[in-house]
Amino acid sequence: MKLSKKTLSKLKNKNKKLKPNQYKKLKRQSLRGNIKGTVERPRLSVYRSNEHIYAQIIDDTNSKTLLSCSTLDRSIQLNLVTGRTCDSARLMGEKLAQLSLKKNITKIVFDRGPYLYHGRVKALADGTRAGGLQF
Repeated sequence: MKLSKKTLSKLKNKNKKLKPNQYKKLKRQSLRGNIKGTVERPRLSVYRSNEHIYAQIIDDTNSKTLLSCSTLDRSIQLNLVTGRTCDSARLMGEKLAQLSLKKNITKIVFDRGPYLYHGRVKALADGTRAGGLQF
């Protein structure tokens, strides 16, 4: 049985395991295809590292970051012992909501990236909702 080059390459790629970083990129790109930020509803993008959590409010039509906030900010660090807890993520979400309401941003689209909606990411989302933003 003779297979074409196209079929062989598909089988070859199917059997390869993805490295974790490649898997994260694919997951992020598949989600990002569905989520776009506009002027009326900008996108809240989340990045989570082992130590801290970062969030940005982005307008994709103009490709501009409107706001950013992280657990490294001075006003947030004064109230926390460490940046890797759900309490710190919730506090950061509330601070981000305050800043966005000052800039008249009330509705956003939540982009969790490659992360599960669980733990610190969920706490950040709950904090922004408690602060007055609507998803």
